[in-house]
Amino acid sequence: MLPMRSRSVQCASSAGLHRMAYTEWGDPRNPRVLICVHGLTRCSRDFDFLGQALSDEYRVVCPDVVGRGSSDWLKVKALYGMPQYVADMVTLIARLDVEQVHWLGTSMGGLIGMGLAVQENTPIMRLVLNDVGPVVTAASLKRIGEYVGRDPRFDTIDEAEQFVRAVSATFGEFSDAQWRHLTEHVVRTAADGKIEFRYDPGIAEPFRQAMGDGGKDVELWPLYDAIRCPTLVVRGAQSDLLLPQTVAQMAQRGPRAFCVEIPKVGHAPMFMESAQVEVVRRFLLA
Repeated sequence: MLPMRSRSVQCASSAGLHRMAYTEWGDPRNPRVLICVHGLTRCSRDFDFLGQALSDEYRVVCPDVVGRGSSDWLKVKALYGMPQYVADMVTLIARLDVEQVHWLGTSMGGLIGMGLAVQENTPIMRLVLNDVGPVVTAASLKRIGEYVGRDPRFDTIDEAEQFVRAVSATFGEFSDAQWRHLTEHVVRTAADGKIEFRYDPGIAEPFRQAMGDGGKDVELWPLYDAIRCPTLVVRGAQSDLLLPQTVAQMAQRGPRAFCVEIPKVGHAPMFMESAQVEVVRRFLLA
């Protein structure tokens, strides 16, 4: 098995250039590429287990969306949004030098995938939407808004892990080693020795503007209905963001998605166990 590789690509915005970091698994010459994109405040390393598991079949590429992980922060915070994220992914795919990709997106990463999948001549041939769809519930927006951009700081990595366990309890049940993995890649040590999160708090304001006042659901059905590629929807059985009635409609509208529910998980499944990875493998390689 080839080791993980860390790379970056230079992207453009209306305010200048920025660097987007990404990790890569598998044979770099493999024309079969799977792009995995994380949620709002997470990072590429969430997909380490899945990347290793699928590296025999795919070149698995996992970007840090700008403003997160090892990627640059944007100077103009208003640019944090879907148009910039989609444009950056087009630049990444050009760097990979492939015509077609498969896509797995968790939450925000799924919305980015939807935004790219509906473009004319899209490179996305198969799409996995992980616990996200064309209706984002007011309850989930309120929950996310309670922590995004708050910029908490900690004295130790153990304190940071306890915070991650609290705000990410809906991810499911993990070992101590898995929780540490989910923590150590989304935090860093600041100049004063404190532990802080590795995302720009500036992502919060455009997020709140895009999602409204949080008092009502955000609906994106026209976007979903325009998707034409085979689509899989993975839902955490206890999710407050993607509701069963939304999934039922997704199976009947647009790409008429295949739907799978993961028990004992909320928002969102993390593909850190073999059974969840197999759900993705079966769909992508069908």
